[in-house]
Amino acid sequence: MRTAAKMQSPCAYPRSFKMRLVFLTHPPSFGSASMPRFAEMIMRGMAERGHAVESWTSLQRIERLPAPSAKLRKWLRYMDQFLIYPGKLRQRVRQQPAGTLFVVTDQALGMWVPCLAHRPHVIHCHDFLALKSALGEFPENPTGWTGRQYQRLIWKGFSRGRAFISVSQKTREDLHRFLPRMPKISEVVHNGLNHPFRPMELAERTALLKNINAAIPERSFILHISGNQWYKNPQGVLEIYRAYAISCPDPLALWMVGAPPGDYLSNLAASIPAPGKVHFLSGLSNEQVNAAYAHARVLLFPSLEEGFGWPVVEAMASGCPVVTTNQAPLTEIAGDTARLIPRMPGPGRQRELWANSAAATMDEMARLNGSHRAKLLQEGRLNAARFDSQAALAAYERIYSQAIKG
Repeated sequence: MRTAAKMQSPCAYPRSFKMRLVFLTHPPSFGSASMPRFAEMIMRGMAERGHAVESWTSLQRIERLPAPSAKLRKWLRYMDQFLIYPGKLRQRVRQQPAGTLFVVTDQALGMWVPCLAHRPHVIHCHDFLALKSALGEFPENPTGWTGRQYQRLIWKGFSRGRAFISVSQKTREDLHRFLPRMPKISEVVHNGLNHPFRPMELAERTALLKNINAAIPERSFILHISGNQWYKNPQGVLEIYRAYAISCPDPLALWMVGAPPGDYLSNLAASIPAPGKVHFLSGLSNEQVNAAYAHARVLLFPSLEEGFGWPVVEAMASGCPVVTTNQAPLTEIAGDTARLIPRMPGPGRQRELWANSAAATMDEMARLNGSHRAKLLQEGRLNAARFDSQAALAAYERIYSQAIKG
């Protein structure tokens, strides 16, 4: 079990009630960067407000054993987290003084909740995509037997919780559907931007993008940002772009920024007829991603499902129009400032019609100029201002205090 040193800041906010907060986080080997970044943001913010902060997670013991595949290594990590660690966690929880608040930074760590459910606690909920997939709700993402059992254990664990914070109304609705009883505390706190995304002048964004593996098009480009997860719908992005490239005599290039593509996406992109052009770009810094948003004509983000929808907010804060899916929580996050398209249907004629219609919407958005575009960008920046990290931290602090006091 790794315990970070207590984090205190000389610029701590004055508060009459100081809390002792123990944050339960994913281990360092966790594959996603977003959850560790989220946990670090909250811990730093609470320390700056003068609260005593510790971070706990499981040790990498079994995971260090030789493993012939990444899949097996993942299951070794699960054994560390959910077979070995709970006993040590129970012992450590018993040693903590009264008034300690335990903060589970991701409901996916639900199997740890029974170890601390009798103590004041709060569970942060991001999305329930994996659980809903295990229940067969997404034909695009079938889940095997072992995955279904894993999600069942997580569900049984977080169901013991009594205090929750969800990132969107949609996530809270899903949470309530899965809980056996209404929790004592259940609030929505929208994520706050964890990077100061902003519009950039041409010279600045050109300088930031000059060293990436793609020429900066003089006429800008269509942008998609994701980790290529199934729910981000990279296949749908390429199908929309194909329809756009076929129908438009001089199409803009498509930049797909994020994780490197697999063979399927690479082949799909290669099959798009000229003059359409797809660039896959990985390893960009936050500033380079900001520059890509600021330089793009439009962000294309036709997700199948989300818990929140970070790229929508980031794009708007950077001065980039957005085309996204007309379902929650994207409608909740985008407000009235994005162009909305239906969720992608299954294969067949309806998929083709969907791609053609979405391509026309995207093309219309990309062609906006003058006062119409300026008005849209201003509305987007005002919408993005709702997602303020300090406001989110203040809300967390209030809810944590409420959970401790009962």
